[in-house]
Amino acid sequence: MHKSFHVDEPRPSRRDFLKRTTAAVVGGGLAGRLSSVPGAYAAGSDMIRVGLIGCGERGTGAAENVLSAAAGVKLVAMGDVFKDRLDTSLDFLKKTEFAANVDVPADRQFVGFDAYQKVLALDDVNYVILATPPGFRPPFLKAAVAAGKNIFAEKPVAVDGPGIRSVLAAYDEAKSKGIAVGVGTQRRHQTGYLETLKRIHDGAMGEITAGRCYWNQGPIWVHSKQPGWSDMEWQLRNWYYFTWLCGDHIVEQHVHNLDVINWATGAHPLSAVGLGGRQVRTDPVYGNIYDHFAIDYEYPNGVHVASYCRQIPGCKNNVSEALTGTKGFCQVNKYTITGEKSWKRSDKDNLPYVQEHTDLIAAIRAGQPYNELKSIAEGTLTAILGRMAAYTGQEVTWEQALNSEESLMPAKLDWGDLAVAPVAMPGQTKVA
Repeated sequence: MHKSFHVDEPRPSRRDFLKRTTAAVVGGGLAGRLSSVPGAYAAGSDMIRVGLIGCGERGTGAAENVLSAAAGVKLVAMGDVFKDRLDTSLDFLKKTEFAANVDVPADRQFVGFDAYQKVLALDDVNYVILATPPGFRPPFLKAAVAAGKNIFAEKPVAVDGPGIRSVLAAYDEAKSKGIAVGVGTQRRHQTGYLETLKRIHDGAMGEITAGRCYWNQGPIWVHSKQPGWSDMEWQLRNWYYFTWLCGDHIVEQHVHNLDVINWATGAHPLSAVGLGGRQVRTDPVYGNIYDHFAIDYEYPNGVHVASYCRQIPGCKNNVSEALTGTKGFCQVNKYTITGEKSWKRSDKDNLPYVQEHTDLIAAIRAGQPYNELKSIAEGTLTAILGRMAAYTGQEVTWEQALNSEESLMPAKLDWGDLAVAPVAMPGQTKVA
């Protein structure tokens, strides 16, 4: 039901995750240390008390992931704009093997646009998961940092330039407060990717000269408007198809691959040109997003990266990243390098959706908080840059995307009418 783990990967047993957590704690030298991380040792305990904000499929999966990531973790509060989503999520989690660690009574269940504020106001919560549609991520991150909570935020972290600037400000404030922030770029916690990227950075393929990345797949879920739903309710329930909520699929999904490219190059693109459109998903139920993009990103030193993403049935699928260097070629997602220093990893991968929480909790308990917001802000802006180039048909620079004044969030959030913004038209839509 919930995509908590990769296909063909076994779920960890409680014995396995206890062993892993113990090893992480001992390796981190936790014994005898006192944490300075906000909320980590409240009431003399190292219990991680989780508040889940956003109780859809990914939020529910993230809650299950964190409960399996370490010993001494409890889910103590939940918030969502819809009661049925919260109820479904809580019911599912109470039926998992981690049910004993789910303690969310009625007075810690919050519903409505202000549900996130009520979760953050709880002194008992010291670790929040932000898993609402991405359009809400910037203000929720700002509020979570202000509340002094350690944070796990799903990707992407914004849908427009103003949102990115807000997230970068939250990054700085979180660093100054010693708040730990992890994000849902699980490849950065995946053993195969970590070893492959280390070899790239150690020069195994020489200087990177070109790259390409893909997230080409078939269609995903869609929800038609039901009788009694307002415009706002329909758009929130069908959030993937509205740019103000999702950012378009280049931002919501392809950000994973683009983040790997930024990670490998140690840079972000300088500019982008590209194309995209709605070739198949043309019905109004699909909101105002595209169904395909093809982007040419220019990175420093004249390096070009070809980026493709598509959600169309009956086509060849491909989710991957590849890099060409002066001394070899790397198929990053297959952990393979060919050339002067050929290499292929054969060991089994870890469970990255769990590991990203294991790592964050270990850092909190060791008093060594890390902050991943800047890297994912740059990865998200890379995707926004590509979207802007495709929507307008123009070359768009990094500075134009970062400093854009185009805010996609509606001026007012209520349950009334909300017109769907027109589909972007290259050559007519302007760079804002």
